[in-house]
Amino acid sequence: MSDPTSRGAIKALGAQLDADPALRATWVARAEARGVTVAPDLPGKKLVRLVLDRAADAQVRTNPIARDEAFTCSHCARAVPLGGKRPRDHCPWCLHSRHVDVVPGDRAATCGGLLVPVALHPGDKSLDIVYRCAACGAERRNRVLDDLDMPDSPSAVRALVRAPDVTQLRD
Repeated sequence: MSDPTSRGAIKALGAQLDADPALRATWVARAEARGVTVAPDLPGKKLVRLVLDRAADAQVRTNPIARDEAFTCSHCARAVPLGGKRPRDHCPWCLHSRHVDVVPGDRAATCGGLLVPVALHPGDKSLDIVYRCAACGAERRNRVLDDLDMPDSPSAVRALVRAPDVTQLRD
């Protein structure tokens, strides 16, 4: 039997543990193998939750944070201003960025390597710049910012990938 993944499945398994002493003994053994002492009167649903221990996973952020900060580009050393309408997370001149986020805006990445633009990819509503971290090799995407007061350099975007769909960016 695989571990339950939904709240309903956890509740159903908990009811089974309350009704079947042999199945409960298996889950108590799993808890003890993790170093957890189980009270004999612990309800089955709580036993399942205790064994699965997903509390840390539940605390991981998955939604982006709109964080707009001025910074100095690590690649070309130019002062990058705030994005304004949308948070700016890469240099508008050389398109490089820094690997500081796990989820956009969370500043939780410990790598800190230079994100090098390697390709363009059509996004939902615009073009996305595909980045590869020079330190750890992770890949991520950031939107081409072409509608801000200081847009991304169209020539830098075209140099990244010479494609007909890039020409709609203004120079």
